[in-house]
Amino acid sequence: MNSPIVGGIARVMAAQRKRIAKKGLSSASIVEAADPRLASNEPLLHLARLIGRQIAREQFERQDFRERKLLRQKSSKSK
Repeated sequence: MNSPIVGGIARVMAAQRKRIAKKGLSSASIVEAADPRLASNEPLLHLARLIGRQIAREQFERQDFRERKLLRQKSSKSK
């Protein structure tokens, strides 16, 4: 599952983490000091969270669409 896109996203996220750490606004440096394995997985975990949120958002929108559709059908039948 190591596609060029995932690798590119991981590099961009790592660069952003470094910039934020230089400003002193992130806990990433604390994580790096505590466990280097966690810090190396951080970009992938962030990407996984984003993907999970997107999937949840799409599921919610589909369910909301179905509920609205049912309500429209019920209201059109009652007229």
